[in-house]
Amino acid sequence: MILPTRRALALGAALSVVGVLGFRAPRALDAMLVADLALVLGIWLDASRAVRPGSPDLVVQREVAPAFSVGRVGTVVYRWINRSRRRLRLRVREVRPDILGGTQRPRGVSVGPRGEARETLPVMPVRRGRERAGAMVADSTGPLGLGRQREWIALPWDAVAYPPLVSVRLRSSVAQPRRRREPGVTPVRRLGEGRLFESLREWVPGDDIRHIDWKATARRRKVIARQYEAERRQHVLLVLDTGRLLTAEIAGVARMDYVVQAALELAYTATQHDDNVGIMAFADGVQHFVPPERGRRGLKGVVDVLAVVEPRLVEPDYPGAFRYLAVRNRRRALTLLFTDVIARFASEALVASVGSLRPRHLPLAVTLRNPELDAVAALRPREPRDAFRKAAAEELLHAREEALTHMRRAGVLVLDVAPQRAAQAVVAQYLDLKRRGRL
Repeated sequence: MILPTRRALALGAALSVVGVLGFRAPRALDAMLVADLALVLGIWLDASRAVRPGSPDLVVQREVAPAFSVGRVGTVVYRWINRSRRRLRLRVREVRPDILGGTQRPRGVSVGPRGEARETLPVMPVRRGRERAGAMVADSTGPLGLGRQREWIALPWDAVAYPPLVSVRLRSSVAQPRRRREPGVTPVRRLGEGRLFESLREWVPGDDIRHIDWKATARRRKVIARQYEAERRQHVLLVLDTGRLLTAEIAGVARMDYVVQAALELAYTATQHDDNVGIMAFADGVQHFVPPERGRRGLKGVVDVLAVVEPRLVEPDYPGAFRYLAVRNRRRALTLLFTDVIARFASEALVASVGSLRPRHLPLAVTLRNPELDAVAALRPREPRDAFRKAAAEELLHAREEALTHMRRAGVLVLDVAPQRAAQAVVAQYLDLKRRGRL
């Protein structure tokens, strides 16, 4: 597409003055028409001499990190390569994926004949997610600055924006040793039926014959058995209910964002304690499942799911989700269910499904309180309308507490916290359960 530049429009405006003189000089109007035709021809000729953005003479390359983190500024590097013998003058408007800001402000790029230019630009993710998109609208200006050629340059990227990876508390926790210990306490190795090899010793009557090391027995000419250390590594499974109960917002922030941050911080903490971490997200069906794994691999699987998980306005299928979980994860695990409850009868399916995890697993339900509802219930009414609002809020809170009590009676641990304290409370509960040996 050929378009005029600002310089050409200014010349056209100046030539219109000649047309005004046509009221006194009859030939002035003819002169203006001839000049306008010459200007249009000049725009076309000038634009035709510009380097076409979509031609092989122009190559644009992008160097970008594989992922970004919400709240942290990243960078992207563009390399502009001009293979023609003419100077390249571009005005570029970039269209990034929506999670990276969408349409950007236009910027100028200039590259000499057969030259190369690099530009480094900031990238600030606006929300977490994964998206494939991206293009550029490039205007290449001719040597006279009268005409320009506009074309789309397809430059898609697979953009990934993770949740905020490092909070103030995590900066200190990540720097600590991989396996934290209580200050002043010497760790004691417990020998047992685990699968962590500890040492070899002479076999004695009563030992399991499956533990005999036949190669060591042949070398030493006496029966030698393997001795194992009881495993301290546990499984931690994060289960996210992405149904309708987590679609609401609290003070302008989505409930799911609080859940994602709490799950992320717990995954970091569990990894620091050398536990295996996995995740499952479900609504009316299972959307994501990553079995518990150790170290960076397990943490990356959790972060990849947390980057894209979104709530939906559907009724969650609790029985189906926990049947799926029972088949896919048979080892004992601390199973944290991030969900919410409204009333006892509405949560019957939830209680029955979570309770089915016991006694093999240790279920922990994490629910988020609504600070606005708590504030209304604690309000001292001044008008009749406020009294009705207070009564309604108290009734809702009572029904919710009844549902949570029903879950506790079913043997489910319940952590009901304010959204702003969810991450801190979940990590503290995990550390307490681990210290008491409940896992």
